[in-house]
Amino acid sequence: MLFDGFGGEYLVELEQISKKSATVRLLEAHDIERTAPMLSKIALVMSRGDRMDYAIQKATELGVSAIQLLSSHHGEVTLKPAQVEKKLLHWQQVALSACEQCGLNRPPLIIAPQPIDSWLAADTSGTGFAVSEVVAPLAPSPYYQQLLRPADMRVLLSVPAAGAPATPPSLKSLMQQDTPYIELLIGPEGGLSEAEHEQAYGAGFEPWQIGARVMRTETAPVVALASLQALLI
Repeated sequence: MLFDGFGGEYLVELEQISKKSATVRLLEAHDIERTAPMLSKIALVMSRGDRMDYAIQKATELGVSAIQLLSSHHGEVTLKPAQVEKKLLHWQQVALSACEQCGLNRPPLIIAPQPIDSWLAADTSGTGFAVSEVVAPLAPSPYYQQLLRPADMRVLLSVPAAGAPATPPSLKSLMQQDTPYIELLIGPEGGLSEAEHEQAYGAGFEPWQIGARVMRTETAPVVALASLQALLI
């Protein structure tokens, strides 16, 4: 079975294979959709090595629609311009490999990194996607164009604090609507700075505390996406 990222999958017969290419004959097309019944974009402060790969892999398995890469004051990773294309390709390939494993036939777009303050200050709706050339042909398709509209809710994964609400009051009811669109902001291992927190709240993010323990930055996307999907049931 093969998929092209535009939805559905194809039964094919392998005709020829070489080191860098393969030729197949199309036998059947299957209109199978495995995307989650919600749209979700994670704004994720980059971390080092395997932790970042893990976060992207597991978020893909849980059906995330896009991942916006960020750098921040307490973040471990700030890419130089010459590094962006190579790292973007690597992380997109991690997502594509996860799609092959789990059967998701619309891969998440991994969006080129921005400083968190620039991203929070910008009006990102309707501006397009800076992605690897591997998935650039997918970005104009109707499914991904939905991500250019403002999210129905913006949620900041917060460190547990006494007296703070655990869940945004309207989150549960929102998840009962048709195809809700949730944007999640997840900080680095050291957390967002006070100024970044204030800027996020000013940009419309609401705090969400999941449990009484502090999660690692690669664990938070997994728990948040699984929790959102549980609310869909």
